[in-house]
This record gives sequence, C-alpha cells and structure tokens, in this order.
Amino acid sequence: MYEGPVQNLIDELCKLPGIGPKGAQRIAFHLLNQETETIDRLSDAVAAIREGVTYCHICGNVSETDTCSICSDPKRDLDTVCVVEESKDVQAIERTREFYGRYHVLGGALDPLKGIGPDQLNIRNLLTRIAEPVEDANGDTTDTTIKEIILATNPNTVGEATASYLARVLKDFPKLTVSRLATGLSMGGDIEFADELTLGRALVGRRSIL
Repeated sequence: MYEGPVQNLIDELCKLPGIGPKGAQRIAFHLLNQETETIDRLSDAVAAIREGVTYCHICGNVSETDTCSICSDPKRDLDTVCVVEESKDVQAIERTREFYGRYHVLGGALDPLKGIGPDQLNIRNLLTRIAEPVEDANGDTTDTTIKEIILATNPNTVGEATASYLARVLKDFPKLTVSRLATGLSMGGDIEFADELTLGRALVGRRSIL
C-alpha cells in the first residue's frame, strides 16, 4: 500500500475494465514521471467526457453534436439498420468496410441478473424508427422506411438473449427483414475484439431469422 494520492490513483485505476492492481500501479508511476503538461492534457480529456460528449438523437451513438457523423452522411443507406450493444461495436463494424447503412446503439444487453431489462435499453426508440419514415442526413423526413434490421449483438449469453427478444418484438412488422450476424464469430466472444476479416464475413453471410 502506498500513501496518499498515489494509492488513491491506483485504487481508481483498478476500477477500470481490464486493469488489475499491477497494471494500475504501472500506470500510476508512469504518470508520476510525466511532465505537468501531459497530466493536464489527460485531465482535460477525462473532464471533456462529461462535458463534451452527447448521443446522436437518431441512433444513440456517441457524438459531439446532436447527429453523429454516420447519420449525417448522405451516402449511407437509409433503409438498413445494424443494431449493436455499444458505440465501440459501431467502430468495429465500420472497420470491415462491408456495411453502408446506419446503426442503432442499444446501450447494453438484456441481463436480468444485473437488473437490465428492455426499459433500460434503447429499444423503444428503435421501434419508433421502424414505424416512422426515415430522417435523412439533413434532418428532413423522407418517404423511405427501414426495410432490414441486422441484429449485431455480441455472440454471448446476454447478446443472444437480446437478439432473441428483439426478434420476437420485431416480428410484428410484417414487411421488415430481420437478420443476425452469420457464423464466423466465436461464441462467448465480443464483437469489439473480432478481426476485420472475421467480422466482415459475418456481415456478408448474415442470415434471416424471421
């Protein structure tokens, strides 16, 4: 145990995902050896997360403005939406260069043990998006409606449960095609850590589940 601010920093770093006590200790002592300007930049970047980050009003992705760069891109297909758990999954799929539609970020996955049910996720907004005409990149209402939903939740227990729940809910839209990422992703893994080739093949080979 160290004293004062050093131990406090180590304790806080340990709370971050993927960082254990030894890793937290290495980061803390690395920061101790940095110039004041470096520490200030890190501090400002952390503070900006609370003050400068918002969520896209269309898809729920993290954004600097009311509409994210993907939803404001006029080249994106308006009739296809890929549903993911977190914003980090959007970036993983974008790296494949195989998907040209828009996204919908749920903000997590169904997990009753943690008290996360449908009301805690961004599902109601998804149903609204499907039921109403699509908003274009300029914010104007179009004649286009969503024709396909790709369920790209993680291939683990909670991700599969979320996909199954959404499939049941979406069957009430008769003209909607609902598909799931195809094989190629390992069960129990996270989309975030899949390589581009594997994730790209999963997108191209997706299968309809309704």
